[in-house]
Amino acid sequence: MDTLKVARSTGAPHKFGTFGGVFTPSLLTILGVIMFLRLSNVVGYAGLGYTLVILAAAKAISVITGLSLSSIATNMRVKGGGAYFLISRSLGVEFGGVIAIFFFIAQAVAVTLYVVGFTEALFSAFPSITMSPLAVSTFTNILIFLCVYIGAGWTIKLQYGILAVLMLSMVSFFAGASAEFSMQTLNANMGSQWTAEYSFFAVFALFFPAVTGIMAGVNMSGDLKEPSISIPRGTFASIGFSALLYLVIAIMLAGGTARSELTSDAFVMRDMALWPSLIYAGVFCATLSSALGSMMGAPRILQAFARDNIFPRLRWFGAGSGKSGEPRRGIVLTFIIAQIGIVAGDLNTVAPIITMFFLLTYGTVNLACFYEGRSNNPSFRPTFRLNHWSVALTGALGCLAVMFLINAVWAGIAIVLAAGLFYLIARREITSKWGDLDSGLAYQNALKALLKLQQEQYHPKNWRPSILALVGSGHIRRHLCEYACLLTAGRGVVSVGQVIHGELENLLVRRNEAENILRKFLLKEEFPAFPVVMVEDNMHAAVKALLQCHGIGGMSPNTVMLGWSSDPDKTGVFRETLAIAKRMKRNLVIVSCGEECTLHEAPAGAINLWWSPPESGDLMMLLAYLLQTNNEWADKPLRILRPVALKADVNNITKDMQLMLASARIKAELVIIPTDAPLHAVRDNMGESAVLFAGFNPADDNPMACVKEQLQHIVDLPCNVILVYDAGDVSLLA
Repeated sequence: MDTLKVARSTGAPHKFGTFGGVFTPSLLTILGVIMFLRLSNVVGYAGLGYTLVILAAAKAISVITGLSLSSIATNMRVKGGGAYFLISRSLGVEFGGVIAIFFFIAQAVAVTLYVVGFTEALFSAFPSITMSPLAVSTFTNILIFLCVYIGAGWTIKLQYGILAVLMLSMVSFFAGASAEFSMQTLNANMGSQWTAEYSFFAVFALFFPAVTGIMAGVNMSGDLKEPSISIPRGTFASIGFSALLYLVIAIMLAGGTARSELTSDAFVMRDMALWPSLIYAGVFCATLSSALGSMMGAPRILQAFARDNIFPRLRWFGAGSGKSGEPRRGIVLTFIIAQIGIVAGDLNTVAPIITMFFLLTYGTVNLACFYEGRSNNPSFRPTFRLNHWSVALTGALGCLAVMFLINAVWAGIAIVLAAGLFYLIARREITSKWGDLDSGLAYQNALKALLKLQQEQYHPKNWRPSILALVGSGHIRRHLCEYACLLTAGRGVVSVGQVIHGELENLLVRRNEAENILRKFLLKEEFPAFPVVMVEDNMHAAVKALLQCHGIGGMSPNTVMLGWSSDPDKTGVFRETLAIAKRMKRNLVIVSCGEECTLHEAPAGAINLWWSPPESGDLMMLLAYLLQTNNEWADKPLRILRPVALKADVNNITKDMQLMLASARIKAELVIIPTDAPLHAVRDNMGESAVLFAGFNPADDNPMACVKEQLQHIVDLPCNVILVYDAGDVSLLA
């Protein structure tokens, strides 16, 4: 009593339990007009035997979806939004957004269907009514709107009364059917009586909508006391109770009515009932309860979707009214959509796609559970454990199959619309504030790929550039990042390394900040690269640490990229970096390009390749080819400049080079230059050059000053220059 007073005094919103919040709305949505008007036709054409098969198959999809629903719901703190909340927090904002919009529209238009169904049943029971069907439907829609607008508490209480009347109608039917039950009639109705119009799949499609509705309780997730407990219990209770009810009704219909009546348009359940008026009351309650459930559920999905601000124009619908945050703006919109459908009148073309949207939602819930299970994410720890990813996958495929079974054309339309909306949301590149499965799946797939890659024996055919670009310590040299990404051409890995000089203990905060700055820079510039920041006393130690420790498995760097520097103070660091990279059998790429160099547009001219020394030719050729595969470089011709001795056999050298190019499957123009001054020959024959590749060998026995002096003449050529050293793991003939 004291607790109740405290709750009232603090103005806490009223929350519902399992029975009122999940079981009742779910059961009332499941038990619709199909049970009263179409189940007799199902038994008539399919016979009791196949009816039980159809019931079992349809309920199997409901049960599997319920298992998936329960697994996801018990793995998170469930808030408002029902299916949208569960799917968006699992599969991401794109899937969630598609389901939110489609499920909202489906439920809003479903109100129209249920209201029109109520009107038709009312005129069937009372043919003397003088009002027009449109007026009765409009009045009914307004009445349902007012009940829901007042609040969910009032509507839930009203549903208790509707459930009681519905159960009384069942009592009336069972009382009358039991008196007419005959084993002889039951045996006669055991077999099927298929026709061209009513085949097994056609009858299955006719019955399947009778098992939908399990999302009605989930849509109330924001109004439940304990969603993670109520959703599984209420959902399975409604599925089990409705299955038992359908089973008994089917047996009674098969044992109490001749097949000719079952296959006719007669209202068989009314004719068999002890009190026929209660069957009409049951039909009224079934349609009204389904309409109430849809009118309650649709606005709550819209409200949750609007609050996530995926489409800013919908944010207005995120506001709540009263202590419990009723989505009254969404209720008004749902009423308007339903009323437009009522005025339009012809719903035969709309009804199939509503079923498609419901099935699309069920299938996506199963898909979410499947991916959660397959991702092996440690965060997926549902308290409801009676499920497996293979079962969830079966449910997703089952929903897809049933969609095409019911109506292949509308199934295709629904999937195309869903794909279009998914693409529209994905294009907005919305960053969600909650975690979803994308990163978990990516991690799991990457882990499997890395383990497999590690087990594979290396072969030059599978060589890919994995470049560690050392971009400096004070600032980021953008042109190195650009060339590293261009030379991998989306077929290798780029790591952008930065070194901070000092002690890690003193610079840990700065290191983390530098890595974040580098990561943001790469994202902003859209470089497909990974940032890595190292704190060490000197550059030599940093490079050794990076080459030893950076990377994992077969993704470790095989190529080190440096920027050329003419600063004599950096000669020692430059020499040590080349030496350690060579000793550790890493390829070397040195880029000579002005600091102001940007490659948003490829420089004019050809991609030239100075074929010297020959041992670096394979790597130079492969990197030049990869550079050419980039769209902005695709129109650049590849030219091989090969200076040879004045007395060399030019014809044989040309043939050898042509054979090598043919074996390498690379198209390039050959320029053989007999000369005794190779540098001048290359300068004179390179023409307009976008970039020049040239080989070099950081020989251990040559002083670094001599090496830099020799290379300086090359980098002074009038174009961007890329110096290449091949460590020996690349083969053009692979």
